[in-house]
Amino acid sequence: MTEKPNSDQSPTAARPRTPRGGDASAVAKTPSRVRMSSAQRREQLIAIGRQLFAERGFDAASIEEVASRAKVSKPVVYEHFGGKEGLYAVVVDREVRALLDRVTTALTAGHPRELLEQAALALLDYIDAETDGFQVLVREAPVMSGSGNFMSVLNDVAHQVEHILGAEFKSRGYDPKLAELYSQALVGMVALTGRWWLEVRKPRKETVAAHLVNLAWNGLSHLEAKPSLITRR
Repeated sequence: MTEKPNSDQSPTAARPRTPRGGDASAVAKTPSRVRMSSAQRREQLIAIGRQLFAERGFDAASIEEVASRAKVSKPVVYEHFGGKEGLYAVVVDREVRALLDRVTTALTAGHPRELLEQAALALLDYIDAETDGFQVLVREAPVMSGSGNFMSVLNDVAHQVEHILGAEFKSRGYDPKLAELYSQALVGMVALTGRWWLEVRKPRKETVAAHLVNLAWNGLSHLEAKPSLITRR
């Protein structure tokens, strides 16, 4: 007597079931990965480069790691930026513009003390919200780099403050030529304090800004015991 073939040995057992209302080819289809457009890939590489430069600095960062994090080959990175220097230049240029835009947009008050408060808070807000970008700017730029850095940004901000101080000095009978000196001192004071605050994160940034303005506006001989921001009351 011939045995009946086992069901799992049947030639039909290995065939995939055809979904009702469809054809058998649908079973073999797998979802394809969505490819990025050139613009999307570029933005992805810039974001990865920004993070990597913030973590390690220019010298320690590598195109290999940028490509690895983006899950692409190195030639893709070279195609977009020409090399590590090109990627770094794009990242820094964006951060410079972002910080300057933030500061210039913040300067809306009419009184010099309120303008000082706004400038200090704008810088601290940037440090708080864009920590990676700030870290990129304050790290040393590569030798012979044409990219901006934190000092060039501060100089640009100081020049804007200089125009404000110059008009104020002139109206009060002070030498307007000294406005440049004072603007550099004020911006430098805020920037260095901001770097320190980034590490300690206390007290809160509004308190830091209030004490900076207290020192700048009242001077050491007229410090207020508990300064507060006029614009945040």
